[in-house]
Amino acid sequence: MSVDDREDPDRLEGPAVTRVEVPVDTRAPGGTTNAYLLDGLLADPAARTDALDAALAERGSVDADAPSVEAIAVTHAHPDHVGAVADYAALTGATVVAREGHAERFAAATGVEPDETAAPGETVGDTAVRVVDTPGHAPDHVAFAAGGPASDAARSVLCSGDLAVAEGSVAVAAPEGDLSAYLASLERVRDAGYDRLLPGHGPPIDDPAATCDRLIEHRLSRERDVIAAIDDGAADLDAVVDGAYERDLSGVRDLARATVVAHLRKLRAEGRIGDSWDDPSP
Repeated sequence: MSVDDREDPDRLEGPAVTRVEVPVDTRAPGGTTNAYLLDGLLADPAARTDALDAALAERGSVDADAPSVEAIAVTHAHPDHVGAVADYAALTGATVVAREGHAERFAAATGVEPDETAAPGETVGDTAVRVVDTPGHAPDHVAFAAGGPASDAARSVLCSGDLAVAEGSVAVAAPEGDLSAYLASLERVRDAGYDRLLPGHGPPIDDPAATCDRLIEHRLSRERDVIAAIDDGAADLDAVVDGAYERDLSGVRDLARATVVAHLRKLRAEGRIGDSWDDPSP
């Protein structure tokens, strides 16, 4: 499915955004990852599909009222976000851009050596899209901002990858997940005043501040459950998982264990639990 935000009559004037839902092997609900054409950037091409090909062709047509693709980048190098970087780099000849400091990780995941790197605060290739630092879900996680700040007439949007979702929550799981970084990223994005978030999975988010607050509270609530389980006598990882989750974990227990490990590592780093929890493993 391809959704062009320019067709929304209630949309404020701002960047040209096309969202294409790409079927891919992912544990996210719905089984798809959103690829975005954000002004001149192709972000998170998870797989090559006819719908994404068509969206690119439309951008390249003589009648297009949006820029063609000038750069390709990903919010992070997880497998469900990177599968067609090589295909679309070859198809378009666009500049392939990786996050500064993570070029080797990008190349290993995509099979493509980046043409250049960009640090948070810089623009992606020759586009006007800006890199925003949003680690936590993954160490290399970034978001891509376009449009003016909230005080301007142009609507500001943030292609936010796996920072946020409209419903449910985002996995922040060991060994890569860093809960302290994730919470700080949510706070930073909440306080920036974006008009809309464009998540990696699911529909756009038109209440960014409220959504960030909801996700922060979800993580802090889980943290309280983990602490309560330890206070109630849980002495190993599985006991903490059982105490922190009051539901059937069939099919997702591995993810619950990895999430609890991320919480334990945060709590241990903050000195809020004892040294018997040093370096727990999922």
